[in-house]
Amino acid sequence: MRLLYVHERIGAQGGAEVNILLTARELVRRGHCVALAHGGDESADAEWRSAFTERMPMGNPARVDALDQALTQFQPDVVFLNKFSDPDVLQTLERCCRPVIRVVHDHDLYCMRSYKYHYFSRRICTRAASAYCVFPCGASLGRARGAGFPLRWIGYRAKLREIAVNKKFYRMLVATDYMRDELLRNGFAFDRIEVHPPVPHQTAFQDNPSFSGRNLIVYAGQIIRGKGVDVLLESLARVTSPFECVILGDGSHRATCERLSKSLGLEGRVHFKGHVPQARVVDFYRDASLAVMSSVWPEPFGATGMEAMRCGLPVVAFDAGGIREWLLDGVNGFLVPWMDRDAYAQKVDALLLDKALARRLGRSAREMVDERFNFEGYIDRLEGLFARASRQTADMHAQAKTDTS
Repeated sequence: MRLLYVHERIGAQGGAEVNILLTARELVRRGHCVALAHGGDESADAEWRSAFTERMPMGNPARVDALDQALTQFQPDVVFLNKFSDPDVLQTLERCCRPVIRVVHDHDLYCMRSYKYHYFSRRICTRAASAYCVFPCGASLGRARGAGFPLRWIGYRAKLREIAVNKKFYRMLVATDYMRDELLRNGFAFDRIEVHPPVPHQTAFQDNPSFSGRNLIVYAGQIIRGKGVDVLLESLARVTSPFECVILGDGSHRATCERLSKSLGLEGRVHFKGHVPQARVVDFYRDASLAVMSSVWPEPFGATGMEAMRCGLPVVAFDAGGIREWLLDGVNGFLVPWMDRDAYAQKVDALLLDKALARRLGRSAREMVDERFNFEGYIDRLEGLFARASRQTADMHAQAKTDTS
């Protein structure tokens, strides 16, 4: 089968990009032909060049003629759309006479702010896209990336048009029931939404973590405001057991969190390691007693927690978004009421003080991930979806020819 990936950029390494690379490699291994039409220029690293030998840059801003050329040149059976909000690109794909399967990685599609919570209160938003986004939410003004003026205008009507075009695609893929409910709230048809939890194909060690007296706690992820690392630090300041915590990651909120850590007296116990390659993250898990997630924005899925559980660690996290669909309180970790710092500290203490409990929850975590979130099964389900999409579209074209003859 010929599969054309479409994505807004090439070479980045966020959650969406990791998923693109992993699925593309496995689909090629299984005999499919993949290509990538992407925004920006052809500045791909070796990893992307290896996964996609056929690459079609569309420029920035994206040129519709370049997309048309990619569709004509590659002749895909299915278009696998990841992240792209350019209205001309979306409309071109909607009219391309091929099934378009859209992956909804995050909240960008239906939230003008992109992170689905109120900036000042951090309260999670449960509304559909509406005039409320303009006022009182004030989501029409957003942060601009890159150099230049720090703010950008986000059009409410343009967002509604983007949602309307996406509703016409063959299927919308989401990671959790929570994300499916968000699409339903925004008027998407139930039968066009499928839940396919992404499964990182990561190397995990087969033995158990040490659960040593070092009491190592691992946070792995971005250090941005929505990830709540500041709230994690405030929670750790309430932990009574001795511990050491490593923060693996980087981001715009790091400097603020480092200052907060110092002011809370955690400087000797919390260590900011910056960006760490995935293979080294596993080394930290090997010597840990638990992993923590502190997201206060509603996580679409929360893959980093899944990666820790695959290594046999229990996870402590706030109940935000789709996390509750894989973190079962008291079974494979602890799910803490949103932003409850005292409860969070108590659950961390419970695992540090009772290593038998930590080991038992860690074993359950690994068993659950192996059973429910298997990479081979994930790709199998994607292949089945692609085959159904291609077959139904071919049947429709054949019927249309019959009707006109």
